[in-house]
Amino acid sequence: MKNISQVMQILSKKYSVHKTALNKMRGKKPDPYKILISCLISLRTRDENTQKISQELFKFAKTPKEIINMPTKRLEKLIFSSGHYKKKTQTLKSVSKELIKRFNQNVPDTREELLSIKGIGPKTANIVLAFAYGKEVIPVDVNVHRIVNRLGWMKTKTAEKTEKEIHKIMPRKYWAETNSVLIQFGREICLPISPWCSICPVKKYCPRIGVKRSR
Repeated sequence: MKNISQVMQILSKKYSVHKTALNKMRGKKPDPYKILISCLISLRTRDENTQKISQELFKFAKTPKEIINMPTKRLEKLIFSSGHYKKKTQTLKSVSKELIKRFNQNVPDTREELLSIKGIGPKTANIVLAFAYGKEVIPVDVNVHRIVNRLGWMKTKTAEKTEKEIHKIMPRKYWAETNSVLIQFGREICLPISPWCSICPVKKYCPRIGVKRSR
Protein backbone atom coordinates (compact mmCIF):
# COMPACT_ATOMS: atom_id res chain seq x y z
CA MET A 1 0.00 0.00 0.00
CA LYS A 2 1.54 3.29 -1.17
CA ASN A 3 5.06 1.74 -1.00
CA ILE A 4 5.11 2.16 2.80
CA SER A 5 6.85 -1.15 3.44
CA GLN A 6 9.47 -0.50 0.77
CA VAL A 7 10.24 2.97 2.11
CA MET A 8 10.43 1.83 5.74
CA GLN A 9 12.65 -1.11 4.84
CA ILE A 10 15.15 1.21 3.12
CA LEU A 11 15.12 3.87 5.84
CA SER A 12 15.32 1.32 8.66
CA LYS A 13 18.56 -0.03 7.19
CA LYS A 14 19.99 3.46 6.80
CA TYR A 15 19.15 4.93 10.21
CA SER A 16 19.86 3.41 13.59
CA VAL A 17 16.81 3.27 15.86
CA HIS A 18 19.10 3.88 18.86
CA LYS A 19 20.53 7.18 17.62
CA THR A 20 17.99 9.63 19.05
CA ALA A 21 18.23 10.97 22.60
CA LEU A 22 15.05 9.24 23.78
CA ASN A 23 16.13 5.90 22.41
CA LYS A 24 19.41 6.24 24.28
CA MET A 25 17.43 6.72 27.49
CA ARG A 26 15.54 3.46 27.10
CA GLY A 27 18.28 1.28 28.55
CA LYS A 28 17.43 -1.89 30.43
CA LYS A 29 15.23 -0.08 32.97
CA PRO A 30 13.90 3.17 31.49
CA ASP A 31 12.86 5.86 33.94
CA PRO A 32 9.39 7.10 32.88
CA TYR A 33 9.79 10.42 34.71
CA LYS A 34 13.14 11.19 33.07
CA ILE A 35 11.71 10.33 29.66
CA LEU A 36 8.69 12.57 30.30
CA ILE A 37 10.83 15.50 31.45
CA SER A 38 13.25 15.10 28.53
CA CYS A 39 10.33 15.13 26.12
CA LEU A 40 8.92 18.32 27.63
CA ILE A 41 12.36 19.94 27.38
CA SER A 42 12.80 18.80 23.77
CA LEU A 43 10.14 21.13 22.35
CA ARG A 44 11.77 23.24 19.62
CA THR A 45 15.31 22.18 20.40
CA ARG A 46 17.73 19.75 18.79
CA ASP A 47 18.11 16.18 19.95
CA GLU A 48 21.70 16.55 21.11
CA ASN A 49 20.82 19.72 23.02
CA THR A 50 17.93 17.96 24.75
CA GLN A 51 20.19 15.15 25.87
CA LYS A 52 22.84 17.52 27.24
CA ILE A 53 20.33 19.69 29.12
CA SER A 54 18.45 16.70 30.53
CA GLN A 55 21.60 15.02 31.80
CA GLU A 56 22.67 18.22 33.54
CA LEU A 57 19.22 18.71 35.10
CA PHE A 58 19.09 15.14 36.39
CA LYS A 59 22.29 15.70 38.33
CA PHE A 60 20.28 17.99 40.62
CA ALA A 61 16.67 16.86 40.24
CA LYS A 62 15.27 13.58 38.93
CA THR A 63 11.98 13.17 40.80
CA PRO A 64 8.77 15.25 40.87
CA LYS A 65 9.48 16.41 44.44
CA GLU A 66 13.00 17.51 43.54
CA ILE A 67 11.71 19.51 40.56
CA ILE A 68 9.04 21.15 42.73
CA ASN A 69 11.55 22.03 45.43
CA MET A 70 14.09 23.47 43.01
CA PRO A 71 13.96 27.31 42.93
CA THR A 72 12.37 28.55 39.71
CA LYS A 73 15.39 30.66 38.77
CA ARG A 74 17.69 27.70 39.23
CA LEU A 75 15.53 25.49 37.01
CA GLU A 76 15.28 28.22 34.37
CA LYS A 77 19.07 28.51 34.32
CA LEU A 78 19.55 24.77 33.90
CA ILE A 79 17.21 24.51 30.90
CA PHE A 80 17.87 27.99 29.49
CA SER A 81 19.58 26.79 26.28
CA SER A 82 16.56 24.68 25.31
CA GLY A 83 14.62 27.84 24.41
CA HIS A 84 11.26 28.96 25.78
CA TYR A 85 12.80 28.18 29.15
CA LYS A 86 10.32 30.17 31.24
CA LYS A 87 7.30 28.39 29.81
CA LYS A 88 9.05 25.03 30.01
CA THR A 89 9.94 25.66 33.66
CA GLN A 90 6.29 26.32 34.46
CA THR A 91 5.30 23.14 32.61
CA LEU A 92 7.88 20.98 34.39
CA LYS A 93 6.69 22.23 37.77
CA SER A 94 2.96 21.97 37.03
CA VAL A 95 3.28 18.47 35.56
CA SER A 96 5.35 17.39 38.56
CA LYS A 97 2.71 18.76 40.94
CA GLU A 98 0.02 16.77 39.12
CA LEU A 99 2.08 13.60 39.38
CA ILE A 100 2.49 14.11 43.12
CA LYS A 101 -1.11 15.06 43.75
CA ARG A 102 -2.86 12.49 41.57
CA PHE A 103 -0.44 9.66 40.84
CA ASN A 104 1.77 9.30 43.93
CA GLN A 105 4.76 10.65 41.92
CA ASN A 106 4.38 7.88 39.31
CA VAL A 107 4.07 8.59 35.59
CA PRO A 108 0.83 6.99 34.30
CA ASP A 109 1.09 4.21 31.74
CA THR A 110 -2.17 4.90 29.93
CA ARG A 111 -2.85 7.47 27.23
CA GLU A 112 -6.03 8.70 28.91
CA GLU A 113 -4.30 9.45 32.21
CA LEU A 114 -1.31 11.08 30.56
CA LEU A 115 -3.51 13.37 28.47
CA SER A 116 -5.45 14.34 31.60
CA ILE A 117 -2.35 16.14 32.86
CA LYS A 118 -2.14 19.75 31.69
CA GLY A 119 1.02 20.25 29.65
CA ILE A 120 1.09 16.73 28.19
CA GLY A 121 -0.16 16.47 24.62
CA PRO A 122 -0.65 13.50 22.27
CA LYS A 123 2.97 13.45 21.06
CA THR A 124 4.40 13.50 24.59
CA ALA A 125 1.92 10.87 25.77
CA ASN A 126 2.87 8.52 22.95
CA ILE A 127 6.58 9.07 23.54
CA VAL A 128 6.18 8.11 27.19
CA LEU A 129 4.11 5.06 26.29
CA ALA A 130 6.57 3.95 23.61
CA PHE A 131 9.92 4.76 25.21
CA ALA A 132 9.13 4.30 28.90
CA TYR A 133 6.63 1.47 28.81
CA GLY A 134 7.38 -0.24 25.50
CA LYS A 135 3.83 0.06 24.22
CA GLU A 136 3.07 -0.17 20.51
CA VAL A 137 2.27 3.41 19.56
CA ILE A 138 3.78 5.82 17.03
CA PRO A 139 4.77 9.24 18.39
CA VAL A 140 4.24 11.90 15.72
CA ASP A 141 6.25 15.12 15.64
CA VAL A 142 6.56 17.75 12.90
CA ASN A 143 9.10 15.64 10.99
CA VAL A 144 6.91 12.55 10.90
CA HIS A 145 3.87 14.65 10.00
CA ARG A 146 5.67 16.40 7.14
CA ILE A 147 7.28 13.29 5.67
CA VAL A 148 4.23 11.01 5.56
CA ASN A 149 2.25 13.77 3.86
CA ARG A 150 5.07 14.57 1.47
CA LEU A 151 5.31 10.91 0.53
CA GLY A 152 1.59 10.95 -0.23
CA TRP A 153 0.69 8.36 2.39
CA MET A 154 -2.05 10.64 3.74
CA LYS A 155 -3.47 14.16 3.56
CA THR A 156 -3.65 15.59 7.06
CA LYS A 157 -3.40 19.15 8.33
CA THR A 158 -2.08 18.53 11.85
CA ALA A 159 0.25 16.14 13.66
CA GLU A 160 -2.69 15.04 15.83
CA LYS A 161 -4.64 13.92 12.75
CA THR A 162 -1.54 12.27 11.31
CA GLU A 163 -1.13 10.29 14.52
CA LYS A 164 -4.61 8.81 14.14
CA GLU A 165 -4.12 7.94 10.47
CA ILE A 166 -0.59 6.56 10.61
CA HIS A 167 -1.62 3.74 12.93
CA LYS A 168 -4.08 2.61 10.27
CA ILE A 169 -1.57 2.34 7.43
CA MET A 170 1.85 1.64 8.96
CA PRO A 171 2.69 -2.10 9.12
CA ARG A 172 2.85 -3.02 12.81
CA LYS A 173 6.38 -4.43 12.52
CA TYR A 174 7.63 -0.86 11.91
CA TRP A 175 5.73 0.86 14.72
CA ALA A 176 8.59 0.76 17.23
CA GLU A 177 11.05 2.42 14.85
CA THR A 178 8.85 4.78 12.81
CA ASN A 179 9.41 7.81 15.04
CA SER A 180 13.18 7.46 15.32
CA VAL A 181 13.79 6.59 11.67
CA LEU A 182 11.59 9.33 10.20
CA ILE A 183 12.95 11.98 12.58
CA GLN A 184 16.51 11.26 11.45
CA PHE A 185 15.46 11.14 7.80
CA GLY A 186 13.62 14.46 8.23
CA ARG A 187 16.60 16.18 9.80
CA GLU A 188 19.22 14.94 7.33
CA ILE A 189 17.45 14.57 3.97
CA CYS A 190 13.74 15.42 3.92
CA LEU A 191 14.15 18.93 5.32
CA PRO A 192 11.19 21.34 5.59
CA ILE A 193 12.78 23.71 3.05
CA SER A 194 15.04 22.64 0.19
CA PRO A 195 15.16 18.90 0.96
CA TRP A 196 18.04 16.85 -0.50
CA CYS A 197 15.90 15.11 -3.12
CA SER A 198 18.95 14.42 -5.30
CA ILE A 199 20.46 12.07 -2.71
CA CYS A 200 17.25 10.79 -1.13
CA PRO A 201 17.34 6.99 -0.73
CA VAL A 202 13.59 6.71 -1.33
CA LYS A 203 13.13 9.33 -4.07
CA LYS A 204 11.71 6.81 -6.53
CA TYR A 205 8.75 6.30 -4.18
CA CYS A 206 8.18 10.00 -3.50
CA PRO A 207 5.76 12.23 -5.42
CA ARG A 208 7.40 15.23 -3.68
CA ILE A 209 4.06 16.62 -2.52
CA GLY A 210 4.49 20.10 -1.10
CA VAL A 211 8.15 20.42 -2.13
CA LYS A 212 8.69 23.82 -3.74
CA ARG A 213 12.48 23.80 -3.85
CA SER A 214 14.83 20.84 -3.68
CA ARG A 215 18.50 20.10 -4.03
